[in-house]
Amino acid sequence: MKNRIKTILAIFMIGFIISACVPKQADVAGKNESKPKNVIMLIGDGMGPEQIGLLLTYARQAPNSVIIDRKTSFDRIMEQGGIMGMSMTHADNVLVVDSAASGSQLASGQFAGSEMIGLDKDGNSVETIVEKAIKAGKATGLVSDTRVTHATPAAFAAHQPHRDLENEIAVDMINAGPDVMFGGGLRYFVPQEANDKNAPILKELEKMTQGAVKIKSKRKDSRNLLIEAQQKGYALAFDKSQMESSKGKVLGLFTTSAMPDGIEVNRTKDDPKRTIPTLKEMSSKAIDILSKNEKGFFLMIEAGLIDWAAHYNDTGLMLHEMLVMNDTLEYILNWAKDRDDTLIVVTADHTTGGFGFSYQGKGIPEAKSLSGKSFQNRKFAPEYNFGNPAVLDKIYNQDLSYSSIFLNKFDVLPKQEQTPATLAKLVNQHTRFPITEEQAARVLEQEDNPMFVEGHGYMGTKTVPKLLVKDEFFVYQTDDNRQNLLALEVASAQSVVWNTGTHTSTPVIVFAKGSPKAMSPFGSILHHTQVGRNLIDAVLNK
Repeated sequence: MKNRIKTILAIFMIGFIISACVPKQADVAGKNESKPKNVIMLIGDGMGPEQIGLLLTYARQAPNSVIIDRKTSFDRIMEQGGIMGMSMTHADNVLVVDSAASGSQLASGQFAGSEMIGLDKDGNSVETIVEKAIKAGKATGLVSDTRVTHATPAAFAAHQPHRDLENEIAVDMINAGPDVMFGGGLRYFVPQEANDKNAPILKELEKMTQGAVKIKSKRKDSRNLLIEAQQKGYALAFDKSQMESSKGKVLGLFTTSAMPDGIEVNRTKDDPKRTIPTLKEMSSKAIDILSKNEKGFFLMIEAGLIDWAAHYNDTGLMLHEMLVMNDTLEYILNWAKDRDDTLIVVTADHTTGGFGFSYQGKGIPEAKSLSGKSFQNRKFAPEYNFGNPAVLDKIYNQDLSYSSIFLNKFDVLPKQEQTPATLAKLVNQHTRFPITEEQAARVLEQEDNPMFVEGHGYMGTKTVPKLLVKDEFFVYQTDDNRQNLLALEVASAQSVVWNTGTHTSTPVIVFAKGSPKAMSPFGSILHHTQVGRNLIDAVLNK
């Protein structure tokens, strides 16, 4: 009996000691469970596990990785107490989502139909997180390295039946009134008369922009949304210097369409003559402006060009786009360090490309001797080529995107010079994976493909890449998939596989960092509508 009593007392004492050492729930709540004042969301467009895997592989295994200490910003999130979840992305009644529907689901917490902007699945306008935050008195911002009217940023502040209605989206976004909008897409904000070289409005716009942005219009009317934006209290910025000196409500449009790609950004970011801001710089300025609101802010930042690189299966460009994302997230984490009032959520709208490194039966390394006892009587001779990490440096050292090689180098040449030999020379000059003239010929080969339209029958022929006709590869643009075909030619040398040139249904990763209570809803298997609802709850302090 005495022994039993002693045992009970010992258990009691151990329990007492443990309870004394562990902070009480109330203490944890008081210290770490504060509701977020600020919510920062980073969306890597097309940034599935595959793209994050590319960045992590490069950081850890590239012989000459440029990532300090070989740790990415995603590593930092987890090392600093962040959590990780997973989210399904599909839109209403379909398997695969596009950026418009996915962005709308993240912005509203409700299912959307394919290619809709700011609508629910039935086509009704639905209040977005930006609009809710504005009503709550918080500052709001949208930043993208694509166009500000492109699908993802548009979904947070516009309501249109289709993502291509960027003229109408531009009007919606100005009327919605986020405090900060930074990105490209000037062409949707200036009147159609700006395309006339002799029009007075062209001179006015060139003076307004101080020549920082090429003036070109995609509008079908005479509305000058720059003037309308000013009338609604926006200051305007068209270059890095103007952005940095701006205060208060500001609309920054730094290019006619999309911003410079990741290769150009990483090559020129230290150039003192550079006039176009980077995604990191736009994000920094947005936080500087929005953080002055005493009630807090909501900011959505999109690294949108990851998706564009993956659509064209451009591995080197995609790595550089992930480095742009990494730099931006690194800045956000530094800004939020030691703050308990900010929730950071990082995810993707969907995955693109089905990228991966893969082993192959080609290029098998030569057998070699090893010092281990098990190899005293035999050589180390794997039956497959599992990939050499040195390929990662070669992927990084690409100095021009596939798009630029074709559109800015090859297509501008006289027709008689647009030969396989010329293409091979350009590819070999700007990438580290040389192709032969024969391979270049396959990339350029075309044939007439018959076109049939339902209800109309045969509609003639269309010239398309020949390999597209043969292989029926899932491509982004069926009329010009030369970039995808080039990727196929160099895939073996890169140890790379691409499943498609479009989106996939692979679930995306969700990273969150903030107070335990603010983070916890994101640490499970979700759907993007739930991610959106969780974000709205965080912004509204529910």
